[in-house]
Amino acid sequence: MLKRRSFLKSTLALGAFSSNSLYNQVHANALEAYTNSFKDLSNQDIAKDEDYWSFISQAYTVHPSIVNLNNGGVSPSPKIVQDALQRYNDLSNEAPSYYMWRIVDQGREPLRYKLAQLAGCDPEEIAVNRNATEALNTVIFGLDLSKGDEVIGTKQDYPNMIQAWKQREQREGIVFKQISFDFPIENDEAIVKAFEAAITPKTKVLHITHIINWLGQILPVSKLCALAKKYKLVTIVDGAHSFGLLDFKIPELGCDYFGTSLHKFLSAPIGSGMLWIKKENIKNIWPLICNDKPKGDDIRKFETLGTRSFPIEQAIGEAINFHNGIGSKRKEERIRYLKNYWMTAVKSTPRVKIHTSMQDQYSCAIGGVSIEGMKPGELSEKLFSNHKIHTVGIEWENISCVRITPHVYTRIDDLNRLIEGINKIAKS
Repeated sequence: MLKRRSFLKSTLALGAFSSNSLYNQVHANALEAYTNSFKDLSNQDIAKDEDYWSFISQAYTVHPSIVNLNNGGVSPSPKIVQDALQRYNDLSNEAPSYYMWRIVDQGREPLRYKLAQLAGCDPEEIAVNRNATEALNTVIFGLDLSKGDEVIGTKQDYPNMIQAWKQREQREGIVFKQISFDFPIENDEAIVKAFEAAITPKTKVLHITHIINWLGQILPVSKLCALAKKYKLVTIVDGAHSFGLLDFKIPELGCDYFGTSLHKFLSAPIGSGMLWIKKENIKNIWPLICNDKPKGDDIRKFETLGTRSFPIEQAIGEAINFHNGIGSKRKEERIRYLKNYWMTAVKSTPRVKIHTSMQDQYSCAIGGVSIEGMKPGELSEKLFSNHKIHTVGIEWENISCVRITPHVYTRIDDLNRLIEGINKIAKS
């Protein structure tokens, strides 16, 4: 009873953003002290320090016998996030309509504020939802477009966004144009010129993927948004793999709309996402799900989802706390270092091909690899069956590789196991 009363008290005091947050109870003092011991090192140097990251990895509960290198799909959460989710779920189930709607739901406003701090924007521009697909589909289906209006995307965009545009094309007669790239590309202007060449007087929208999910190419979003402004076009950015990974603020990109999943590199609970809409554009978007003021200018109109998981939303707060405890730039540098570590070790192995740039500007976490004469699915299966390394085989348009994605909890020993596995398979 004492524990329950203590939790309820902290919940009423705004949970993850109070002094009683699980992060403050479990990690804050130790992590701050440990980080201070590395204060004389640069972020790049800390990225290579296995003692520091071993300390971070202890916050996760990953399975010890499986090396999970498919964090590009969905990432595990630190234990404090799992515990917060369970606590809020237990509380909600004591009297759902009371605790969910009168207690737990009151935490969405402080959550909105903390997400806005991380995103570098006004809280009134942030809507909390379930994933990048929901966030971006809200904008894709919510924009007023007319028959013949053109939208430009790429064949390497995420399928759910491609299909959303194709559905509008079939139903309403808009024109969805897809350009194609052979990645990796280490030339911003080549990418910008390809988009510009596709623009016509009928073009209304540029759909831009910040990080290509298949093999990790980073697109020059700011330059593409500047191009769009030149032609007075709307810009929608798919940030599913960039938010919580790259150290940036959304307004710096210069886009109009941005959607992301929080259960990837932010390590929030599975099934959490965020939509950012530039304040003056909120009134221009119809909600994907009904609202009594669909053309209103309140960002909350996009949160009219009916009954949903309030515990998931509130546990996002502990993920933000943990992320901030590490630091955005430090986290980015570590994950990029891990990606470059394994790629450097195998790139010269006969039959092995790397499909991702090693330049900081063009990649961070995700790396693509293939072995001559093997299909991606076959390589992925061998890595798991022979070495217990979980990856994913990718065959999409002109991309054929295995996607490797480490995270902050990934150890160098895990990557040495990967390197050994790739080399053995390539030589067999």
